Amino acid sequence: MNFDYNEEQQLLADSVRRFLARDYDFETRRKIVASDAGWSAPAWATLAEMGVTGLPLPAEQGGFGGGAVDLMGVMEAFGEALVVEPVLATYIGARLIARAGSDAQRQSLLPQVVEGKLRLALAHTERGARYNLAQVKTEAKPAAGGWELNGEKAVVLGAPLAEKIVVSARSAKGVSLYVADRSALGVKAYRTLDQMRAGDVTLKSVRVGADALLGREGEAQPLIEEALDFATALVCAEAVGAMKFSCDTTLEYLKTRKQFGVPIGTFQALQHRMVDMYVAYEQAKSMACVACSKVDNAADARERQLAVSAAKIKISDNCRLVSQESVQLHGGMGMAEELKVSHAFRRLTVIAQQFGDAEHHLARFAALDRVAA
Repeated sequence: MNFDYNEEQQLLADSVRRFLARDYDFETRRKIVASDAGWSAPAWATLAEMGVTGLPLPAEQGGFGGGAVDLMGVMEAFGEALVVEPVLATYIGARLIARAGSDAQRQSLLPQVVEGKLRLALAHTERGARYNLAQVKTEAKPAAGGWELNGEKAVVLGAPLAEKIVVSARSAKGVSLYVADRSALGVKAYRTLDQMRAGDVTLKSVRVGADALLGREGEAQPLIEEALDFATALVCAEAVGAMKFSCDTTLEYLKTRKQFGVPIGTFQALQHRMVDMYVAYEQAKSMACVACSKVDNAADARERQLAVSAAKIKISDNCRLVSQESVQLHGGMGMAEELKVSHAFRRLTVIAQQFGDAEHHLARFAALDRVAA
């Protein structure tokens, strides 16, 4: 398999990196995180102008028809810069609309996403579900020519920043998806460990029209699983970028920090630990490439799921190794708020758990493998 980017993918990734280096340095990010909004509207507008928001969306709605592989370089750049804007959350919501929505829904919503005028989120996870995507207790009942939604969703990534939220709910026929205005929902906003914005969503007699239903009633489960596998592959690519930053900044520290009159990077024990970090980074990069490729090109759902779970198992473990080693090799200052490596540690810690930890994906991989046998 060729892991090299093509010319267009490389050009976009380089453009995003230049923008982030120029206008999204660590101090700028700290100010964005500390703001009431928790995100930067100018940065979002620039990303939209560069085509980032429309890259994975259909050309018929103004997008570029790209896939997970096309987004890898962008997500790696986001991981290096620790971008907090709700790009991934919007991708998930937009993918569900693109895959399940009617022509009218796609034409109404997706061009706004491409232009950076609409941010989305998916409200699916519920308390007690752990990583079980089939556990949906939120109810949807027919009401006055539309639907009434009742239930609660937990830790909805990007919910406080979204204008519309795609909500999963169980109707008489099974799990379905509905598009609702965030203003109609109760959202308890908070900042996550990695300084992203998320929220718990409460739905109390929320009324949506008949046109809010995405796809056919009761047939949303495979769509949700596919969209979250897509998101998992992308977050694996983001982890690669955060690992690269952690490795590079730790290596630079070892070259400059002196003890006993010599750089500590000359100590063989620390060199071995540094090598382990870079090996973990390279492994993660390879696994992320495979996962993104299979999300785009797998012959069936099982092949996609096996690749994504295999990648997430290894990358979750390597997130822990790289993040912890980078902090330890920096010494006590590694956890200082003023040092970017401490923030990379937080992001990698969250990525290791996001969309399923290593234990969950190991169980899923084993179950899929047994089915094949």
